[in-house]
Amino acid sequence: MRLFYFILITICFASCSISKNATKGEMAFAKNSVVAHRGAWKQNNFPENSIASLKHAIKLNCTGSEFDVRMTADDSLIVNHDPHYNGLLIEKTNYSDLIKFKLSNGEKLPTLREYIKAGIENNQSTSLVCEIKPSLISKERGQIIATKVVRLTEKLKAQHMVAYISFDYDMLKKIMELSPNTTTQYLEGNKSPDQLKADGITGADYHFSAFKNHPEWIESAKKNNITLNAWTVNEAADMDWLIANRFDFITTNEPELLFERIKKSPTVSGWKLSWSDEFNYKGLPDSTKWNYDVGGHGWGNNELQYYTEKDTLNAIVKGGYLNIIARKQIKENKQYTSARILTKNKADFKYGKIEVQAKLPAGRGTWPAIWMLGKNIDNAGWPLCGEIDIMEHVGYNKDSIFGTIHTESYNHIKGTQKMKGIFIDKPYDSFHVFSIEWTPEKIDFMMDGVVYNHIVNEHLTTNEWPFDQPFYLIMNLAIGGGWGGKKGIDETVFPAVMQIDYVRVYKKEN
Repeated sequence: MRLFYFILITICFASCSISKNATKGEMAFAKNSVVAHRGAWKQNNFPENSIASLKHAIKLNCTGSEFDVRMTADDSLIVNHDPHYNGLLIEKTNYSDLIKFKLSNGEKLPTLREYIKAGIENNQSTSLVCEIKPSLISKERGQIIATKVVRLTEKLKAQHMVAYISFDYDMLKKIMELSPNTTTQYLEGNKSPDQLKADGITGADYHFSAFKNHPEWIESAKKNNITLNAWTVNEAADMDWLIANRFDFITTNEPELLFERIKKSPTVSGWKLSWSDEFNYKGLPDSTKWNYDVGGHGWGNNELQYYTEKDTLNAIVKGGYLNIIARKQIKENKQYTSARILTKNKADFKYGKIEVQAKLPAGRGTWPAIWMLGKNIDNAGWPLCGEIDIMEHVGYNKDSIFGTIHTESYNHIKGTQKMKGIFIDKPYDSFHVFSIEWTPEKIDFMMDGVVYNHIVNEHLTTNEWPFDQPFYLIMNLAIGGGWGGKKGIDETVFPAVMQIDYVRVYKKEN
């Protein structure tokens, strides 16, 4: 499965045996990351692993189409995922008995020979990703199956079209022994990229949860020239995360959806992920990424909450989300507690695309915010340091969110802040993406990709544009205050929760 990267993602030809073949004029696969799982079957209700689903994957221009290989009792190599076919155990049934049963579209159960021949006919885009299933009989039989598959591929002169994947590590080693330049990827998800590299395996093709549990494997794989693939990815949110992290390939039952997500990804516009937190862990926010602002002094807005530090009652990661929780709880003469977290040591960002996917808390008196301050605030003070409010929402105005800049010349003390709002549908039931695109010339405020506030650099002084310096990110849930508490507080809404799915910071590629 080591193929070319999808568009805007490049990879050195020498790191990939299939790419090497392509440079010799043998094959150049489609430049996308889409691998159809058991062919592109779902949308048109084709049988999985059928020649019809393979042909449709080729028609869609997928960079790969995955299929499964097993061997019958009479040593016929056939294409089928499950160990049983129509109630018959494949490894203990002759092929002549299996083909008495048709696939749901009338096709007969395909042999590997028929499948490969169909896959190489009029195909100039799609790799054949061959998963060899481990034998249920013995490891030795698995070695025999692997040998027969490789030899048949060679006989059909399809080596340049076929990549091999398996849950059986020894099977992959056998394939490498038979054909040292072949592309192999391991499926089990229990070996690091360093281990794969040491054993000559060219790719990590793991369930996407393995990479979420071991995010360090992503960078390690890239450093080791180990191809990254994830299976079986059918939800848009998971696709977006993998695209953002520049996975070489994404195996899916929903290739049409994946093509759509690629088109919408920031990477298509030349953005490269530089910092993120996906909150794929449990407990307190990651201490390598986040610090806390602490206290109950009103924070310049007469706010009523006390911000706590490292308290899971107010900031906790669970279920894949960061939960910032405001509670009706007395602390140091304040009636409410909450959390305000900021990037570690005021980790700074200068220009870029900042995205936060969040679901807002309901209730009059709540004031959630996702925002940025100039890192020079301790020296310059506010508002000379500058402030970028990526998203603010006040609970009494439940159908709107706002994006704003504050500077020495433009700020809410003077009533000159540059603010605009946008209608938000179901802020308390659905997640929305709040973001900015920030360049030396402008800041665009967006919700779900729609620009609703466009601030241009007037090229005057830092009083108007202090945004050519590093800023740090803050997320908090305030209660009351000059704006949030303008119409009082509904005491029945507590605990109020802002949920954050992810934070992603992109930089423009050079």
